[in-house]
Amino acid sequence: MGLIDTSQGLRFIGGSAPTGADDLGQRLEQLNAIGASLSAERDIHRLLETILTAAKTITRADGGTLYRLSDDNKTLRFEIVRTSSLRYYLGGTTGNPVPFYPIQLYRDGKPNHGMVAAYSALTGNTVNIADAYSAEGFDFSGTRAFDQKTGYRSKSFLSVPMRNYERQIIGVLQLINAMDPASGEIVPFSASDQRLLESLASQAAVALTNRMLINQLEQLFESFINLINNAIDEKSPYTGGHCQRVPQLTMLLAEAVNDTTEGPLKDFHMSDKDRYELKIAGLLHDCGKVTTPVHVVDKATKLETIFDRIHLIDTRFEVLKRDAEIEALKGRLDDNQLRRRLRELEEDRKFLHACNFGTERMREDDMERVRRIARYRWRDMQGHDVSFLTEDEVKNLTIRSGTLTEDERKIINHHIVATIRMLEALPWPNHLANVPEYAGGHHERMDGKGYPKGLKREQMSVQARCMGIADIFEALTAKDRPYKQGKTLSESLEILGKFKENGHIDPDLFDIFVRQKVYRRYAEMFLDPDQIDEVDESKIPGYRP
Repeated sequence: MGLIDTSQGLRFIGGSAPTGADDLGQRLEQLNAIGASLSAERDIHRLLETILTAAKTITRADGGTLYRLSDDNKTLRFEIVRTSSLRYYLGGTTGNPVPFYPIQLYRDGKPNHGMVAAYSALTGNTVNIADAYSAEGFDFSGTRAFDQKTGYRSKSFLSVPMRNYERQIIGVLQLINAMDPASGEIVPFSASDQRLLESLASQAAVALTNRMLINQLEQLFESFINLINNAIDEKSPYTGGHCQRVPQLTMLLAEAVNDTTEGPLKDFHMSDKDRYELKIAGLLHDCGKVTTPVHVVDKATKLETIFDRIHLIDTRFEVLKRDAEIEALKGRLDDNQLRRRLRELEEDRKFLHACNFGTERMREDDMERVRRIARYRWRDMQGHDVSFLTEDEVKNLTIRSGTLTEDERKIINHHIVATIRMLEALPWPNHLANVPEYAGGHHERMDGKGYPKGLKREQMSVQARCMGIADIFEALTAKDRPYKQGKTLSESLEILGKFKENGHIDPDLFDIFVRQKVYRRYAEMFLDPDQIDEVDESKIPGYRP
C-alpha cells in the first residue's frame, strides 16, 4: 500500500484505510511510506503539509495543526491547519494564511502550561485527551469558541512534540477527533495511535531539520557567490552589475527554450534541479575575474594603468609650450609663430585626449597623426632629449577600437580559463555537476573559433549556448561602459543577428530569443527607456520567424 499527494494531502492507493486485526501492521507500512516521502520533499511548505496530512492519515484524525517554534523560542506559530469535515484548509500550499495569533509559551515570565500545544513544547511530553470538554488542567476556551462559531465538536486531542536529531523541540503536532473506521464516531486516540504519531513526529522533525539545514547551506552558498560577484563588480564601476544581469538573461532564454513546443529544441526541458544548476552556473560564469588585474579590468581609457597617463602627456605639452615661449623671448620666434605653435600644441593635446577615450573606431590618418606627435622632442627630468611619446603610449593611443591592447585582451580573456580551473577544482555534488561546463562555455563559438577550448556547437550543452548569447547581449546593451553608450534593442539585435550569420552564436537559440521576445522582457528589467526602441523583426539579419 502506498500514498500519494492530493490537494488535501495524502490518500491511500490500492485499498481503503486499514482496519481489522492487521490494522497496526498496515499502518506501520504507511509510516514507512510516509518516511520515504518526507525525505524526498524539497519544498518546506509542501513538507509541512505532508507531515500533517500523514499524521491525520495514520491516526484517522479529522483535524490537525502543525506548530513551529519561533526563533526566539518564545512562541508556537501556526503553520498548517486542517479539518477535513469542515473543509477547513489553512497554511501550506493553499495560499490561505493562518489568521491565528501565535501561542505564547510564557506568560508573565512563567511557563504557559495551560495550553496543550504549549505544554508539549515546554515539557517535551505527549498529551492524549479523550474529551477536551471534560479535561482538567488545560485551557480549551479558544477551542470552545471555535466550536461555537463553526458548529464543530472538538473532542479527542493528541499533542506530540517534534524533536530534531539534537533532541531540541522544533514544533508540535496536534490532532483532533480520531474517527472510528467502522462507525465514523469520534473516539479517543489509542495507544497505538500515540506510538505511531510519536514515531512520525520524530521522522518529521529530522526531515524538516535536514531540509532547513540544506536550505540554509544553499542560501549560504548563494550568498558567498554573490559576495564574490559583488567583489568582481566593485573592481570596476564600468562593469558593475554584469555578474548579476547575465544570469537573469540566461534564465529568461532557457525558460523560453523550455516552453518551446516546435522546432529543433522542442525536446529541451528543465526540472527544478536543472534550473538551480543553471542559476548557479550563471552566477559563477565570471568568477575567474577575481584573478584579473584591476588596472586591466578597470581600464576606462587607453592610457590608464594604475592612473591615467594622459596627465603625464598634458605636462609634456606644458613643457613644449614653455619651450616655445622661451624661444620667443630669445627672439627665435615672432608673435605669429608663437601663437601658431601654441595653437598647434593645444590642438594636438585635445586630439590625444579624444583618442584616449576610445569611443570611436580610429581611422588610419588619426593613427598616423598620433605617430607624428610622438616624434616631437622634449627634455625629460634627467635632461635627456627624448621622443614626446613612448612606444607603449603610441601602442595604446593607436588601439583601433576600445581601450585594450592585444596583450590586455589576452589577460581579460584569461578570466574564462581561470573560471574553468576554479570551478573544476571544486567537489560539486551530483545535482551541480554541470556547473563548470555551463559557466565555462560562454566565450566559445558555434563554428569552433571561440576560446578557450575551441568547442563547436554540437560539443556544447544548450545551457552553455544560452549563456553565450546572454553574455554578448548584456555587453551590447550595458549602459555603464565608459568607452561606449548602451546600444538600443534594434542595434543590439542587428549585431546579434550578424553574430548568428557568421557562426558565433547558436542560430536556433537566437530565433527563440527573438520570437519569444526574451530581449523585450530583459529590456524592461534593466535598460533605460531611451534604449527600448521599436524592433522590426523582419529586418533582423538571419532571423527565421
